[in-house]
Amino acid sequence: MIKHIVMWKLKDDVDGLTKDQTALLLKKEIELMKEKIPQIVKIEAGINYNHGPIAYDLCLYSEFENDDDLAIYQDHPDHAVVKELVVKYAENGVVVDYEI
Repeated sequence: MIKHIVMWKLKDDVDGLTKDQTALLLKKEIELMKEKIPQIVKIEAGINYNHGPIAYDLCLYSEFENDDDLAIYQDHPDHAVVKELVVKYAENGVVVDYEI
């Protein structure tokens, strides 16, 4: 099983959206990928309520059966659409992939 975790710090006031509105938009789009990409075993997005100086705003947690399924997800057109949104609204991000 592969765990894929990504966290982002979001920009404020992009397209007239606050950081909180952007987080809700991205959360919805991330979680909708489960219906579109069969290789996803589990996916969720969490909006951080901790606003400390080192806190990230949004976290994606997902699970895949193996590296091949993670690669299919990474290259999937529906993932590309969400990734474009994230690039537009995020200042930066970090990722961790690990096997259990």
